[in-house]
Amino acid sequence: MPTIPTDFVNYKSTPVFTPDNIPKMFLHLHNTRAGVYGKIIVIAGSLKFYGFTERRGEIEQEIVIAQDETAISPPEYWHKIEFMTDDTRFRVDFYAQKDSDIVAENRSERND
Repeated sequence: MPTIPTDFVNYKSTPVFTPDNIPKMFLHLHNTRAGVYGKIIVIAGSLKFYGFTERRGEIEQEIVIAQDETAISPPEYWHKIEFMTDDTRFRVDFYAQKDSDIVAENRSERND
């Protein structure tokens, strides 16, 4: 599993998602933005994370993420998730290099 570089900071987090409020894109193939790591944090229940070799590629990994566990999706990595239990709750924290435009843009949005 990849790790987030030490000079990256958490610049944004999603709300807590459940089977009732999950944006459909999370359940279908999508990728992480260039320069951004996504840290999936399971608060309750469990998720299955599928990682793909490329956009229409083969599944290269399947990881079950249980309560209080995390998984990292690296920049531009194609993936999707699947709920394993009805009580699953999770969020995603996004990390970018601390001096990047991504972090600067999000800081200015927070201050507006």
